[in-house]
Amino acid sequence: MAAQDNFKTCKVILAETIAKNLLSEVKDTLKTVQLDSEGKPTLAAFLANDDPAAIKYAEWSKKTCEENGFHFDLRQVDKDTLEEAIMAANDDSAVDGIIVYYPIFPGNPAHDKYIQETVALEKDVEGLCHKHIYNMYHNTRFLDAPSNLKKSILPCTPLAVVKILEYLQIYNAILPYGNRLYGKTITVINRSEVNGRPLAALLANDGATVYSVDITGVQLFTRGQGIKQPRHKTEEKEGWGLEQCVPISDVIIGGVPAEKYKVPTELVRDGAVCINFSSFRNFDGPAVKEKASIYVPSVGKVTIAVLLRNLVRLIANRPSTKADGSTDETNAKAKSDAFLDG
Repeated sequence: MAAQDNFKTCKVILAETIAKNLLSEVKDTLKTVQLDSEGKPTLAAFLANDDPAAIKYAEWSKKTCEENGFHFDLRQVDKDTLEEAIMAANDDSAVDGIIVYYPIFPGNPAHDKYIQETVALEKDVEGLCHKHIYNMYHNTRFLDAPSNLKKSILPCTPLAVVKILEYLQIYNAILPYGNRLYGKTITVINRSEVNGRPLAALLANDGATVYSVDITGVQLFTRGQGIKQPRHKTEEKEGWGLEQCVPISDVIIGGVPAEKYKVPTELVRDGAVCINFSSFRNFDGPAVKEKASIYVPSVGKVTIAVLLRNLVRLIANRPSTKADGSTDETNAKAKSDAFLDG
């Protein structure tokens, strides 16, 4: 009986374990892409709300930045002067990347979207400017085709979930890039414009069949039969709910920002992988461990590691120009090779 119980035991993977590997890659890459004349990278962080989750995220970001050779400049501003403060940071050569903690205007997502577009493309560490979002949805990797020297930035939390799936070997490394989730069925419970919908698109663009669930219903994200399409397409699943999606899913990803919400454990099939990216626990931990093969209870520390990865990506996107105006070919090659896996 003991052997049978051990066989059924769920493996709990902590975000910190995955983040360590990413942060090591970030530090090593930074050494190769920075010019000798460049100092410690600076991330300017704008906090214009009193949301506890945003404050905690800022505290974690500061700690991770300082531990890994980055300067974290937290700027607490009034929401009415936020736009001007961001514009000043856009023009400040000492600032390498900008993050803004949302929501700023609760109940007015259009105003928050306007603030997202205020951040300069070359300093948008969150990948929320329209060009980055457009590229993500259209499965376009570069900002400067056909030169293909500047890589697009992906939103931090969706990319963090992708990196977790890679770590868990849900991505099949034998298959070519863009097809490595072929044959996988994934349910994402959240379709926000910042996290859930981009995540569903990223997973579908990598070949998965993705059921995107929110209070309005279920949408199916795929790249067509046999992943024949260059980018994902969506389809409304009339009459569908969690009862139809979760039992057929290899991976269930919860992202509902509500303390009382729980994914119905009885719908989770034996051996599924369960990942929670909400600031609240969307899974009943003890119960889901009886059914899932792998459970990731939070992603926050991976998200911060991805934030720094994106900051290094922005640095790699800059020209490799020496003081005399010539191109540093060694540095240019290092930037081209940075984070080749996406």
